Amino acid sequence: MSEQQHATVPAPPTDVPPPPVPLQAEPPARKDRRVLRAALRWTSAVVAFAAIGAGTAYGITRMERTDVPGLATESDGRWEYPTLTKPPLPSGSPQPFAEENKAGTHYADLRALLLPAPKGAGEDKALRGDDGWLATKDFLAEYADKLERDMFRQELVDHGLRHIAARGWTTQDGTHTRIYLLQFDTAAVVDELMADVAVYGSPAYRVRGTEASAQDEDFSELPWPGETLRVAYAEAKPYGAEQVRHAYLSAGDVIALIVQSRKGSARAVPFQQTVTLQSQLLG
Repeated sequence: MSEQQHATVPAPPTDVPPPPVPLQAEPPARKDRRVLRAALRWTSAVVAFAAIGAGTAYGITRMERTDVPGLATESDGRWEYPTLTKPPLPSGSPQPFAEENKAGTHYADLRALLLPAPKGAGEDKALRGDDGWLATKDFLAEYADKLERDMFRQELVDHGLRHIAARGWTTQDGTHTRIYLLQFDTAAVVDELMADVAVYGSPAYRVRGTEASAQDEDFSELPWPGETLRVAYAEAKPYGAEQVRHAYLSAGDVIALIVQSRKGSARAVPFQQTVTLQSQLLG
């Protein structure tokens, strides 16, 4: 290089600070936290589940009250459920919503998919059934009108009901919970029956203890995880000595009915919590 070329190159300034090093870690972390908080903004069930292993089991843990916006007090009526583990599948069997499981079959024992009672609850022994299987007539006793029971019984026969697993309990605040899992041959059969039974607006069959039930709009507006279909109802005012809430879930080849009744009024939060946890067990 010639001297003339050296002369035309200006010397670098000495008073200019080096360019700032871009900070790349903090903004994405804040963004991730905002996304996570938005996804967990539940005002009802306030539960989370985490996958464990390759898909045959998962745990569901109860979130602390202070972890959820708007639920930092101690008075919303949430129940303390045990940590739940989904039962193992037979070797080589897919999950109910796996792509290769076209029939939506639950290969796990249906009785093991029932939500257990929360801490401090007393068991409803009448729902134990025979070896864990409940007779159809005992399930139909949940409905108020004899004619409707007969109609529903025929629908269950026509759709090939295989068996029913059930569990019930009463908590210390007097809430009586009943859960029924009805298994059929395929998800297509369940979809057809759900369209007849879980009608939007009001249920097709009136559960006992109610005069009229309407769609639970508060529950309907909440975020809903997973692939199960949920239709929930609350007994409309004026109701009698107690209020009843109930919901139907459709999950593959299983229909679930969850009923809660309580003197005075049936509380929304434990109902939403119970329905959500049962849905996650079936999903």
